[in-house]
Amino acid sequence: QVQLVESGGGLVQPGGSLRLSCAASGSIFSVNAMAWYRQTPGKERELVATISSGGSTNYVDSVKGRFTISRDNAKDTVYLQMSSLKPEDTAVYYCNAYVIARDYHGMDYWGKGTLVTVSS
Repeated sequence: QVQLVESGGGLVQPGGSLRLSCAASGSIFSVNAMAWYRQTPGKERELVATISSGGSTNYVDSVKGRFTISRDNAKDTVYLQMSSLKPEDTAVYYCNAYVIARDYHGMDYWGKGTLVTVSS
């Protein structure tokens, strides 16, 4: 039994910053890759950033240089530091993780999302 819970969303002005957090909890043996996705009404969910269990990261081109994904393995938590925010970044942001449970069953988990609104 595993769950992911996001936090940190809210309203910010263009050029501002926000830090999103996502904590995995439950019967966890290990957390492998973690990622952040985002979705706007009328658009497909897009992959924003990924981070491997070893800390290797990847970003969609539109956020490179502005967003930073990181993780705290001791807390089973992934973060997304967002800077120089643009109105185009407005979306519901979803946390994703591949988790191996204590019964050794591995599967993909999703958080319920946190809304980020960039507007003046």
